[in-house]
Amino acid sequence: MEKTYNNKAWFFVLPVLVLVLFSAAIPLMTVVNYSVQDTFGNNEFFWAGTDWFDEILNSARFWEALQRNLLFSFIILALEIPLGIFIALNMPKKGIGVPVCLVLMALPLLIPWNVVGTIWQVFGRVDIGLLGRTLAVLGIDYNYVRNPLDAWITVIVMDVWHWTSLVVLLCYAGLVSIPDAYYQAAKIDGASRWSVFRYIQLPKMKRVLLIAVLLRFMDSFMIYTEPFVVTGGGPGNSTTFLSIDLVKMAVGQFDLGPAAAMSIVYFLIILLLSWIFYTVMTSSDAES
Repeated sequence: MEKTYNNKAWFFVLPVLVLVLFSAAIPLMTVVNYSVQDTFGNNEFFWAGTDWFDEILNSARFWEALQRNLLFSFIILALEIPLGIFIALNMPKKGIGVPVCLVLMALPLLIPWNVVGTIWQVFGRVDIGLLGRTLAVLGIDYNYVRNPLDAWITVIVMDVWHWTSLVVLLCYAGLVSIPDAYYQAAKIDGASRWSVFRYIQLPKMKRVLLIAVLLRFMDSFMIYTEPFVVTGGGPGNSTTFLSIDLVKMAVGQFDLGPAAAMSIVYFLIILLLSWIFYTVMTSSDAES
């Protein structure tokens, strides 16, 4: 019997899709327009072609910021994904502890990005911050304003504190969907804790892990507010990621042409890397 499909649901989704496309198309057209033109004010534009793209791609400033972005995203994924899996595995599956843990895990996600930056900016200050003051009392030379390594550690720990909960909640959702029969069969076979994780829990979490990796990669690669509030991109340019450099170029220097070209290149890099992540993870899932 041939299976039939009902596509009437698209009529309900279509208005939202049209609205999203319209709201995204106008800013994108504006950025593309600025990326191929130059202006000296008074709403007068001059054709520049691909000059701004050549300038960006041949700029050491751009490639250094890109390297910092890639390093930061790699560290974030290497820390948050295993940590999120570990916490999710050790969360209770039944009883009063379930809602308590879920609420505690969701709390960091409810805090706005600029507030998170402000919290850690004060928290790490050597004079009044709890973390900075405690480390100073212990004799540890910590100052995220002067030391690039301290600035990196602060931004990384801040992001781990803020966003690991997202990985935990996604992994926990995958774990609770596993039927008890799987665990009963593993217990009868005398499977070890590692075997249960490798052959039962991890395969059931693959799809949610794909979502977690994509979300955390895209968000960490586009991070702006938190490091900008805490370090302002410093000390020097040590925490100046592509997003911060882009804002400095567009708003601080008012170089709209190069900034527009850089934003397009930035977008294409995110799109390419996200597609690579998705392709690799889905292909490995299909092979298994």
